[in-house]
Amino acid sequence: MNDYILEEIKPLRLKDTVKSAQKVFKNYPITHFPVIEDNKLLGSFAEDDIQTIENREEELVGYAHLLNSFFADEKATVLELLKIFADNDTNIIPILNEYKEYIGYFDLRDILDVFSTSPFMIEESETLIIEKLRNDYSMSQVVQIVESNGGKLLGLYISEKKSDTIQVTIKVISDEINEIMQTFRRYDYKIISMHENDIYLEDLKNRSEYLQKYLEM
Repeated sequence: MNDYILEEIKPLRLKDTVKSAQKVFKNYPITHFPVIEDNKLLGSFAEDDIQTIENREEELVGYAHLLNSFFADEKATVLELLKIFADNDTNIIPILNEYKEYIGYFDLRDILDVFSTSPFMIEESETLIIEKLRNDYSMSQVVQIVESNGGKLLGLYISEKKSDTIQVTIKVISDEINEIMQTFRRYDYKIISMHENDIYLEDLKNRSEYLQKYLEM
């Protein structure tokens, strides 16, 4: 990920003016910008906070209480970065090295590009969303069901969590996706996603049509 660390936007210091900060936001499409002192990150100001300050000649030190504290380690993974972006509603993340020194920032667009070109996203595959009681869910069981039916699991993540159930999104390479779905159902998983030629749903439809014809006799 080090190849994506940027230094184009120079961090400000608390002795800089509000005017300087507003100029940064005017010149760059960013939601936050970092403030440092002696290479140490003090935090990041949000554009929404800075643009509402009327006295543009004041120093930023007078608004230090508005600093937001978020950053990432230079060795952070894509998923860790995406969580930081989402949690802080930001499109840049300050990056610190092993000595906790500021070395640059990550741009959301670059990280999204990295994620969107990963095998998890670009491999031709089926996406299944399954649901199970939280207390009964087992990741190892999900993997076993996929692989025992000749499928290749690209990845999975918990996409929704409720008080009693959990939904898991999985990406699978398989020529026998119906077999995988039927096995999930036998193990009391509910298939949330819709799939063409789902044998189970086709069977339910046929039974429903048969019952309807019987009732109309």
